[in-house]
Amino acid sequence: MRTTGAKSALGLLAAAVFGLALLGCGKPPGGAPPGGPAGMMGAMVPEVVAVTITQQQVVLTTELPGRTSPYLIAEIRPQVSGLILKRLFEEGSEVKAGQVLYQIDPAPFQAALDNALAALGRAEANLPAIRARAERFKQLVAEKAVSQQAYDDASSALRQAEADIQYWKAAVETARINLGYTKIVSPISGRIGKSSVTDGAIVTAYQPVPLAVVQQLDPIYVDAPQSTAELLRLQKRLAEGRLARGGNDQNAVQLLLDDDTRYELEGTLQFRDVSVDPTTATVILRMVFPNPKSVLLPGMFVRALVKEGVNEKATLVPQQAVLRDPKGNPYVFVLDAESKAQARPLVLERAIGDKWLVTSGLASGDRVIVEGLQRLRPGMPVREGPPAGAPGQGMSQGHGMPQGQGMPQGQGMPPRQGTPPGQTPPSAPKAK
Repeated sequence: MRTTGAKSALGLLAAAVFGLALLGCGKPPGGAPPGGPAGMMGAMVPEVVAVTITQQQVVLTTELPGRTSPYLIAEIRPQVSGLILKRLFEEGSEVKAGQVLYQIDPAPFQAALDNALAALGRAEANLPAIRARAERFKQLVAEKAVSQQAYDDASSALRQAEADIQYWKAAVETARINLGYTKIVSPISGRIGKSSVTDGAIVTAYQPVPLAVVQQLDPIYVDAPQSTAELLRLQKRLAEGRLARGGNDQNAVQLLLDDDTRYELEGTLQFRDVSVDPTTATVILRMVFPNPKSVLLPGMFVRALVKEGVNEKATLVPQQAVLRDPKGNPYVFVLDAESKAQARPLVLERAIGDKWLVTSGLASGDRVIVEGLQRLRPGMPVREGPPAGAPGQGMSQGHGMPQGQGMPQGQGMPPRQGTPPGQTPPSAPKAK
């Protein structure tokens, strides 16, 4: 019995020692935070990247859709009727002002000119005799040798003969002009399109359908509509001093083509229309661009970048930093003096490149968070780190946490490398 009691006492003592050992193993090492939620706060503080807002000078432009149109355009129509003998140009080629494009049969017009010349010659031949007769009758009527009626008839015949000469001179000039019209010439230099008639076609004077069209494409116009609301806002900003004129290059305009490439040559703003289209509430802006290589063709859709003015103290914020609330209102997170993220509502005016132009909500010197925004809440403490991708600053896979600072298993982090999901890591003590 004594032996049995001694063995029981030794067993109880051993169990007590083992229990104390287990309790000692369960305590965290010296200096380590406890494993409860309070001890995890340091590891859960998100890391963010912030930029400092500064004011800068920005040239403001507005993008307007527009279409190209020829600088000069001439519709070629005949000025006399007749038969087209020959077309004297190559379709799609460049022609010069005064170049003959079509030849109309000149024979009937040459005959008309010859007839007018003959009639003029006959009238001029009859004039001396009629003038001499009128002068004789003037002397005779003074001597009472002829009646006053005979003298009046002679004077009238003289005036009629002189008028006939003027008439036939005009007829000769008209016939000569019509003969010249048988050569249809280009009134301007430019590129000519396809011909609507062929050799042997009968054409009529001033017919509604042109024979061809010549367009001058260098330089070339771009016409773009601007809404009256935009125009009024621009005038208001200039009047309030929020915008300044851009100097000598204020009227400079750049062009974006339909494939989003920038046209290599700069144009100028020629004028704004003086009237508003009542159906669209827009005014037309006309710009002129050099076009030596004929890159721009009439009717092309383009976008004109028209300079509005210069904002000397523009506040820009990266677009990646701007968030939207459920109502669509923009805001950003800024760092306060206590390194806490605070939401700041903004009023945005327009996008400039990859930034927003801010009208109100930010001031120079504000620290705006641009990275690490996914889990931020107003008033949340954060710690500022280097930008993503900086040397030596690798990130854990998809969690935005620096390497070596992962969360414990079961707290939203994936299992440690080498441990299949759902299995106990080798270093963890097994439950008894």
